[in-house]
Amino acid sequence: MPRPTGRVLTLLELLQSGGTRTVAELADRLDVEGRTVRRYVQQLIDLDVPVESVRGRYGGYRLAPGYRLPPLMLSDDEALAVLLGLLAGRRTGLTTTQRTANETASAKIRRVLPRHLARRLDTLLDALAFTDRPGDFDAPDAGVLLTLADAVRHRRPVAIRYTDRDGRRSERTLHAYGIVAHGGRWYVTGEDAQAGEDRTFRLDRIADARTLPGSFEAPVGPGPAERVVAGFATAPYRHEVTLRIHGTAAQIRAHLPASVATLEEHEPARDQGPAAERWLRVELRAERLDWLPPVLAALDRPFVIERPAELRDLVVAFADRLTSRARQG
Repeated sequence: MPRPTGRVLTLLELLQSGGTRTVAELADRLDVEGRTVRRYVQQLIDLDVPVESVRGRYGGYRLAPGYRLPPLMLSDDEALAVLLGLLAGRRTGLTTTQRTANETASAKIRRVLPRHLARRLDTLLDALAFTDRPGDFDAPDAGVLLTLADAVRHRRPVAIRYTDRDGRRSERTLHAYGIVAHGGRWYVTGEDAQAGEDRTFRLDRIADARTLPGSFEAPVGPGPAERVVAGFATAPYRHEVTLRIHGTAAQIRAHLPASVATLEEHEPARDQGPAAERWLRVELRAERLDWLPPVLAALDRPFVIERPAELRDLVVAFADRLTSRARQG
């Protein structure tokens, strides 16, 4: 049976999660009687934790609004989860802090870990490998991220100062639909009020965000993530590629996802089911073409390159290299 001190800490965690908790609910969670809950609440008050009593039918206890809790007390599992989350966030670039802040946060938690858990963590990190390279992305400003999140939630226009990939600076009014994490970066998608068109902006290129008065209606149709992915597939790049591939949409999407390419039916199949093999036209845009021959080889489906001719030459050269190496073996 948990000791009284452990139950008091559990009570604090329950109140910390927010909202008002009834005496009956707290008694059930702590496996004690109602009068014991009241005694534990008094112990928290004696420790200067501002627990408020809420009267009425749905009354109970809650923490005073705006109260800053003392340093968190994490269990072994919770500490390990936080450290692994910091590590994964740094590797993928999905963090709102600079690398030094991420590392100092990790170091602070590691300093208070029990020795046996620190050893187990080191063992895990030594055995852990990633299939991707460490992310080297510019982190967005936390204040910008929070301002945009508030604008999304309350459907408020927001003024942003943005620098595009060519270094051009501009000020825009954005009706933000949502924030999307994709490919190691943060994006916000919404309507550019001046242009009257949907746009997607990288958060690390937004220098400032300021909420404006007014409101806007939420759009219908695809969600923010679908809008961002579709925008990447149709964005202007150096090369425009058109292929015809014979297979199912699932086979093609496994190697050329919606964020990379668009699919449309080129030749109807007898079986119109989703798993039917047919000729599908695949269109994509890319800054470089050298990554496509290995992808087409891995796809292992009949294909025709409609454009550009440069891609045909790269595929032939790739096939020649594979043939040469196979003969050497």
